[in-house]
Amino acid sequence: MTVDIAANLKKYRGVHSPEARYASFDYCFNYFQAEREAGKTDRLADEVHLQMSCLQLGFYLASWGMLRGSSGLLWRSAAGLVPVVKQIAKEPASIWDLDAHSYADHADEVYDLGGRVREAFKDGGVRASDTLVAKTMLGVFGCVPAFDRYFQIGFGRATLSPKTLKKIGDFYKDNQTEIEDAQVFTLDFGTGLPTERRYSRAKIIDMVFFQEGITLVQEGRIRTR
Repeated sequence: MTVDIAANLKKYRGVHSPEARYASFDYCFNYFQAEREAGKTDRLADEVHLQMSCLQLGFYLASWGMLRGSSGLLWRSAAGLVPVVKQIAKEPASIWDLDAHSYADHADEVYDLGGRVREAFKDGGVRASDTLVAKTMLGVFGCVPAFDRYFQIGFGRATLSPKTLKKIGDFYKDNQTEIEDAQVFTLDFGTGLPTERRYSRAKIIDMVFFQEGITLVQEGRIRTR
């Protein structure tokens, strides 16, 4: 698969500012990853943190288009995310280490995590699409691309499956140096300045193919499965 990684990242990063909606990922990712780094992910769902956890995840999902009319989330408050946050808080430390570099050996674990997230949404009364599941996993764990329309077009795959994950893993392996060198840091909510927390490998790949999908649509060269 041939794609101009550097050019696509440059285009995408042109909208990386504190007030732009893409920064909603940064703030959500910062919140959940801070608990991971502190070794305290279990408290994400305790009585002190549960509401904030739901609000952080909910605003990110809303900002990234998941509260549109066709989404079951439109009819739920932030409290509808309680089962999802509780599932996140139960995940072992090994799950938080998953990223695109580990797909060759752990694609099934990533896929199984998606299944648990999907079931948690169901417990909250929401029938979750692949996109909703993947965006949740991206915003919290950083372990998969968003699987939205533009990523699907750019990557040429539409479903979140072990086969697709392994294909993403192959792309990472073939472009490992360039992906690892693409250091993008999250923005801090308070200062608007970059933190020391890097975007995950899956997030970098998401950016590359999201932009690729936009380009293909703009040029009238829509690529499907």
